[in-house]
Amino acid sequence: MPATSSTPTAGLPDETVDAVVIGGGAAGLNGALMLARSRRSVVVIDSGTPRNAPAEGVHGLLGLDGTPPAELLERGRAEVRGYGGTVLSGEVIKAAAAEPAADGDPRFTVTLADGATLHARRLLVATGLRDVLPDVPGLAEHWGHGVVHCPYCHGWEVRDEPIGVLATGPMSVHQALLFRQLTDDLVYFTHGTTLDDDARARFAARGIRVVDALVAEVAAADGGGIAGVRLDDGQLVARRVLAVATTMLPRTEGLEDLGLPLQDLPNGMGRHVVTGTAGTTEVPGVWVAGNTADASAQVGASAAAGAMAGAHINADLVNADTTAALA
Repeated sequence: MPATSSTPTAGLPDETVDAVVIGGGAAGLNGALMLARSRRSVVVIDSGTPRNAPAEGVHGLLGLDGTPPAELLERGRAEVRGYGGTVLSGEVIKAAAAEPAADGDPRFTVTLADGATLHARRLLVATGLRDVLPDVPGLAEHWGHGVVHCPYCHGWEVRDEPIGVLATGPMSVHQALLFRQLTDDLVYFTHGTTLDDDARARFAARGIRVVDALVAEVAAADGGGIAGVRLDDGQLVARRVLAVATTMLPRTEGLEDLGLPLQDLPNGMGRHVVTGTAGTTEVPGVWVAGNTADASAQVGASAAAGAMAGAHINADLVNADTTAALA
């Protein structure tokens, strides 16, 4: 994200703020919006590297379907600022618990890559996840365009195209059946994975062709996009779209000192941060929302999770403030 789209880190507040939100995507901004509307001092740290940056539009989001991701986030930043919140461009290199207040209220220190430091009573982690693609030449270059992963995010846009599914594990079978809803021309590349008899029968019933071979590369088309999938024997299987299930890993770099609990996703799909109601964690004062906790959440679900976490954080702060007032 260009530095001009957010306040420079020179604008960091010196005082302890109610909440620091780490991550400026849909979850983080919606959490910050709820906090700012509750008259909480909130600072969002945005690294400017959203997961959906390669996509042309956000889909499946009521009233905003097709909105370019950058435009949606810019509107969100403006809304947060409109209620007094602060949005900063920066990268968090360390977030850690600090000495609690005298009454036991949690405190955190957040350090940015440029050396600037923030102090907060609560943290909302909304850093998202990183998609790890299979190591196949040509795959990464077309990510978000000719190479997709989600039928709900990209399906309508690739309907009726010749689609291939590059298998990475058991979830690829489910992915193939979902994409079959969108096209009559679907090829499943096993690429060294196991496909049992039941799955083969289901594929045959739906007219899905199975290619039992290793994929050597994703071949580019002369006019842009992909031309197809080249097998290890040199054969080119023409495809215009390739679907692939990624390994999804939460972006927790710099957050190690918080001790957030991580858990493996089923079927080797990756990992996520374990959360409870409204994004609570076993770490007092820390909430997590969005793809960091729920790898399958689309933009709308991530925004909703951020909103719930923000409201929950405000309620927690209200209780703390009331206890302090009683004392």
